[in-house]
Amino acid sequence: MNYRTEHDSMGEVAVPADRYWGAQTERSRNNFKIGAGRETMPPEIIRAFGYLKKAAALANAELRPEKMTSEKCAAIAGAADEVISGALAGHFPLVIFQTGSGTQSNMNANEVIARRGSEIAGKPGLLHPNDDVNMSQSSNDTFPTAMHVAATLILRERVIPAIDVLSATLRRLEKENEDVVKSGRTHLQDATPIRFSQEISGWRAALERDREMIVLALDPLSHLALGGTAVGTGLNAPRGFDVLAAEKITKLTGCPFRTAENKFQALTSKDELVFAHGALKALAADLWKMANDVRMLASGPRCGLGEITIPANEPGSSIMPGKVNPTQCESVTMVAVQVMGNDAAIGLAASQGNFQLNVFMPVLADNFLRSARLLADSMLSFNEHCVSGITANREKMHENLHRSLMLVTALNPYIGYENAAKVAHLAFEENLSLRDACLKLGFLSAERFDEVFHPENMA
Repeated sequence: MNYRTEHDSMGEVAVPADRYWGAQTERSRNNFKIGAGRETMPPEIIRAFGYLKKAAALANAELRPEKMTSEKCAAIAGAADEVISGALAGHFPLVIFQTGSGTQSNMNANEVIARRGSEIAGKPGLLHPNDDVNMSQSSNDTFPTAMHVAATLILRERVIPAIDVLSATLRRLEKENEDVVKSGRTHLQDATPIRFSQEISGWRAALERDREMIVLALDPLSHLALGGTAVGTGLNAPRGFDVLAAEKITKLTGCPFRTAENKFQALTSKDELVFAHGALKALAADLWKMANDVRMLASGPRCGLGEITIPANEPGSSIMPGKVNPTQCESVTMVAVQVMGNDAAIGLAASQGNFQLNVFMPVLADNFLRSARLLADSMLSFNEHCVSGITANREKMHENLHRSLMLVTALNPYIGYENAAKVAHLAFEENLSLRDACLKLGFLSAERFDEVFHPENMA
């Protein structure tokens, strides 16, 4: 491999000649070989840095044109656009487990944009990583800003649309099953009847409520730390930079952002991400519940509930021919477990703000983005390979409904709770129908029982 010599404040460093990064990135690459190749900085953070650096250059060009010339601004913007598009992904090698402020990833962005921007301009050395690309900024305000931008974009672009896709499928299934009445279940025991469409509506409404909570979490995420620089005072940033940079990020991303009112809070507190991930954890909990319901309703096919049929996607056993498993449901529940674990990591990381900075930001960002990514992917997979193909086994639902002892609840108004309980106990103990048990106990005549007992109307 060919190398070139780069330098920083600590001296010279040999850097791979075909990479745009510089000395500080190379030092970090060599000093933190922790999960290299697997645990690298999330691409969403790199993209957010592209937006941030372009916005900062545009704001600086307006506020201090003598330093951020139109030539430099254009060069930074051109390189930042390539960062945003992912074209320079191979030039961001750093791992998550580095400095807790994300300083080296900020410098990675600065070095890559400086070298590539100078190349675009056709003037080697035109841009300096610190003086130009990092102008009016500090790692301490850029990394929190990148976290908020990345979180906002992944929620808006991936998680919310995935919820909408799955919700639309459930709404279709509701309409298709409005006439199907089945046994309800509480405590895993038979309960009074419910329409299958009503059961599905519970799943759908839970997702829609989760969506509302995620949307609610977007507003706190819109507050950006950029402009606070090192400790929140805004040292070395021109007056108005924070407001203008947030406006530029808004225009570039199409999402509403504004400067944080209190930069001291913005640099050290990560409560906005904790709050937003709480909504993701709620979504995970509801998806876990839904996936469990689906796989239990589909259990069998002959020795379980068997009330619904789900798509058969792949063989389920290496030894039992013909076995098909609810693999999409299992995948969703594993994602939910991972999100729960991520939430614990996020809560702990957010609690570690010391004085003017939180130094757990890379791991916090990675866990948040991983949760969002997994949830979005799993919802789309669950929808395509399972939920969209759910069909009701109407005969089995009818059979289970009419075997349920809890239909005796319909008799409460006519024979009273205690007598109805006697009917249920006798029916269970002697394996009788509710009708035969009620007649045997003499609580109702056959004609009166048939007149008042209509399970389908109980839903």
